[in-house]
Amino acid sequence: MAKKLTKRMQNLLNKVDCKKIYDITTASATIKSLASAKFDETVEIALSLGVDPRHADQMIRGAVVLPNGTGKVVRVAVFAKGVKADEAKAAGADIVGDEDLADSIKEGNLNFDMVIATPDMMALVGKVGRILGPKGLMPNPKTGTVTMDITKAVSNVKSGQINYRVDKKGIIHAPVGKASFDAKKIEENVVALVKSINKQKPASAKGKYIKNAALSLTMSPSLTLDAQELIDMK
Repeated sequence: MAKKLTKRMQNLLNKVDCKKIYDITTASATIKSLASAKFDETVEIALSLGVDPRHADQMIRGAVVLPNGTGKVVRVAVFAKGVKADEAKAAGADIVGDEDLADSIKEGNLNFDMVIATPDMMALVGKVGRILGPKGLMPNPKTGTVTMDITKAVSNVKSGQINYRVDKKGIIHAPVGKASFDAKKIEENVVALVKSINKQKPASAKGKYIKNAALSLTMSPSLTLDAQELIDMK
């Protein structure tokens, strides 16, 4: 039996043309009109890619600093020691450590949103990989979170860097702002993300790279985006 729609969701659906293909400018403005929660909802994009993640060369993964940030205060943990630990603290990292940080994670303390590590710390990080991995917190060179340039890495994350990764179904989900953002800022963030993903198109991918795309709020129906417009963003 189909679940009955709430009055709130029905009202939102009345504002959306389910058959319409939205250009990104119109979608960015329209999505703001769908805000209905008592909190500042996250604007999210979903991109269905024409890749097969089972093949290593088609596993799309990366990071991009959104020009207008995410609207979220990001807590950063850094695995480093010595001078690099000092750099992390000076850059604004919330938690910095090595063995002590690993022990804290083993005890279940995951009061952070992103983990950065210097290359020499990765053997230690690997010991808590089973905890960090499933939560999407494992540092990776492809996302700039395994690096000797700790100052830049922490700054990027604090400035609005997001990491993205295609799932088993070939879909990337990512936050691109908040409902309180100006429509132009939402649009600029979407463009930055899409351009980053387009740069990673594998040569082995066949057919249309971005098959479908949609923009939505945490608690709203989605708007179908013009996939060709996104493909053309270089």
